[in-house]
Amino acid sequence: MIRLQGLGYRYPEAEGPALRDVTLRVEEGEFVLVTGASGSGKSTLLRALNGLVPHFSGGSVWGEVRVAGHDPVAEGPGAMSRIVGFVQQDPEAQFVVDTVEDELAFAMENHGFPPAVMRKRVEEVLDQLGIAHLRHRRVSTLSGGEKQRVAIGSVLTLQPRVLVLDEPTSQLDPQAAEEVLTTLRHLNLDLGLTVIISEHRLERVVQYADKVVYMPQAGVPPVVGTPEEVLRQMPYRPPLVELGVALGWHPLPLTLKDARRWARDLILHPSDGSDVRDEPSGLPVLWAEDVWYAYNGTPALQGMRLSAWQGQLVALMGRNGSGKTTLLKCLVGLLRPARGRLLVAGLDAVQSPLEALVVHVGYVPQDPGALLFAETVAEELAFTRQARGLPPTDPGPLLDLLGLGDKALRYPRDLSVGERQRVALGAVLAGEPEVLLLDEPTRGMDLEQKATLARFLRRWVEGGRTALIATHDVEWVAQCADRVVLMGEGQAVAEGPPREVMGGSLAFATQMAKLFGDPRLLTVEDVLQALGRARP
Repeated sequence: MIRLQGLGYRYPEAEGPALRDVTLRVEEGEFVLVTGASGSGKSTLLRALNGLVPHFSGGSVWGEVRVAGHDPVAEGPGAMSRIVGFVQQDPEAQFVVDTVEDELAFAMENHGFPPAVMRKRVEEVLDQLGIAHLRHRRVSTLSGGEKQRVAIGSVLTLQPRVLVLDEPTSQLDPQAAEEVLTTLRHLNLDLGLTVIISEHRLERVVQYADKVVYMPQAGVPPVVGTPEEVLRQMPYRPPLVELGVALGWHPLPLTLKDARRWARDLILHPSDGSDVRDEPSGLPVLWAEDVWYAYNGTPALQGMRLSAWQGQLVALMGRNGSGKTTLLKCLVGLLRPARGRLLVAGLDAVQSPLEALVVHVGYVPQDPGALLFAETVAEELAFTRQARGLPPTDPGPLLDLLGLGDKALRYPRDLSVGERQRVALGAVLAGEPEVLLLDEPTRGMDLEQKATLARFLRRWVEGGRTALIATHDVEWVAQCADRVVLMGEGQAVAEGPPREVMGGSLAFATQMAKLFGDPRLLTVEDVLQALGRARP
């Protein structure tokens, strides 16, 4: 079905290749997981399968690519679209019309399909993906999971033989992510569709994979094999697999069902100590009281309450559309609530001008591109300091802390999603804010970079600052948060230490909490400590 032989690729004006000596065979009907470090070339590899590389990006290609007997380099993405369905990281980026039904028909219209065929295929895809009830909805009103399924449907109407998806769950809450992955598994098993998916959150998808392609870094040949073969060679692994490696389990567990066969014989002595680091004192740095906000009459916040003190890292969690992003925008002054009180670093966020708030608050949105406009990464950081009236400093130490030391002279928009996320964070931190508001900061980051970010933010808040982070990444939150606020329908429905809020949650529990059913065991470290062992 797919054959890559010695594939290499270099972006225009890049110093080195993004891909080097990639050799891979994918059989028809396989489910293939592509993973690896941020910036290692995962998206580039996927784009080579439908001709976006090099037809859209330019640059030079060498080696051989064949997909169902076709050459994407020679034929280009237009011709390949009927063979390879490609879904981008951000589904909204590929929507071109207003309603779901029209979006599903758009690609067929471009290819000149007869109206009768178009109607039939739209109906089939609506039923296949379970989205018939959405057919007349405006795309802009859909939830994150619904948008992702519509994006998949928009390429399925051409009946491709291969479906390629670039981090399809990176912006989704756990329930929506599970629904999308279940849809992909159904398409793979029932229709025999070949699925190739890139992901950083391996705990979600590795159980479905027939084959794993691990890309260590840009320009380094990938490691290819079965999930167990490849996971054993990776420096960072999903929690179930990490526990299996630490305890010498063979074969490694890829699912909770697999892990329970081993876990039931373990004798554990969990710590009863609280995971609250220190009781807060004094006035909160962030305070929201009875905050309401609506978009065109549709409520987004409905009496929201929140407090965060100096030295705390607070995680905002909740399904897509629960109001997390809206709350962050209200706190930084981008949105003005209809009613309620907001205090940020001693300022009234409802009445204070945006210019006054941003002196104290650093905000990084879900899409970091809006913050990046300089020619180099170093200039992004320098601009922030200049705008704040701060003296120039060497950006090197901060970039090193963020794992960007070798990217100082790169053009920010040429970087991967995870790297752009960290550049935006660095640009905000360069302004020395008292408060950080981060919206999905781990999007596009590999497990090692997420661990580095967790350590960095812990040191940052322990220096007397405050961070409020909206995220769906339950495993990451368990590593670093002091408190968790769970939102639903624009309100705080639960609040407390991670053990208290996440331990017994059906949707937001970690793999370890699900495995052992004990809220005191959220992470692999918790389990090893309960066993009286250290990580090998």
